[in-house]
Amino acid sequence: MAASGESRTSGGGGSTNEAFMTFYSEVKQIEKRDSILTSKNQIERLTHPGSSYFNLNAFEVLRIDPEVTDEEIKKRFQQLSILVHPDKNQDHADRAQKAFEAVDKAYKLLLDQEQKKRALDVIQVGKKYVEHTKEGKPTIVEEDDPELFKQAVYKQTMKLFAELEIKRKEKRQREKEIEAQEKREWQKNFEKSRDGSVDSWQNLQANTKGKKEKKNRTFLRPQEVKMEQRE
Repeated sequence: MAASGESRTSGGGGSTNEAFMTFYSEVKQIEKRDSILTSKNQIERLTHPGSSYFNLNAFEVLRIDPEVTDEEIKKRFQQLSILVHPDKNQDHADRAQKAFEAVDKAYKLLLDQEQKKRALDVIQVGKKYVEHTKEGKPTIVEEDDPELFKQAVYKQTMKLFAELEIKRKEKRQREKEIEAQEKREWQKNFEKSRDGSVDSWQNLQANTKGKKEKKNRTFLRPQEVKMEQRE
């Protein structure tokens, strides 16, 4: 009986220890999360070299999961915007301004349901890419390792966002080149038309002047005087 009671005590202690370790782990995660949410760390994260591509993912900018509600998005925006606001970080106001603009842009994008859906679609494509095999070979990430799987999805998603941005810039560059070409053609045709109009005007003036001079010469020509003949 004593042994049985001891066993129960031991079992209860094990359950208590397990619950405590779970609680302790959650506390450490909260501490880790909160330690990241400092002005210095967030400004560095949002403005470091290469951040322009990392910041293409609005969810990553705000450090929130794609499944969160609009209310949670709003709360995170308020939290980050206060941390990186230039008025609060006057020692490096330029970088703070850049970070604030990134946060503000991400927040506004996620408020737009159409743009939010596009971002979610990119993330979903990245996730499916990692989940499925490529050319018959399994991906390097084991799906039973949540952390590695999450990292792989993150990397693939960043790659997709970067590729889309590059394509967008290339398209915009082509459009600018077309616009510039059309402008040059218009200017060329305009100058040609203008030169033609000037030539026509000069020819018209020359012809008019010539006619006036001829008319004046005719008008000023002295009349012939006929000599009287005497018988």
